[in-house]
Amino acid sequence: MFKETKNGYLLNLRISPNACKNEFLADSSGIKVKITAQPVDGKANKALIEYLSKFLKIPKSSFEIVKGETSKDKTILIKVQNEEKLQKLRDLIKFSK
Repeated sequence: MFKETKNGYLLNLRISPNACKNEFLADSSGIKVKITAQPVDGKANKALIEYLSKFLKIPKSSFEIVKGETSKDKTILIKVQNEEKLQKLRDLIKFSK
């Protein structure tokens, strides 16, 4: 679900496009992110990166979808080594277990 690599952190999540509002949902099955954008022409992927950037207060350029460009299940590379900025995400993952 959340793994440290030499380039940053890998985050596995499932998105739900075309939602009423952008939000994180964490439960025993993992992290889900609801996105208001439609899954057309990469709009949902772009909205996901924007939402993660705003939520974690990390620049959009620090995110890369490494797996699942056209799937609801995605692997995101977060290219940052700053512990403080990733604590919010770690807390969310702990809550989901």
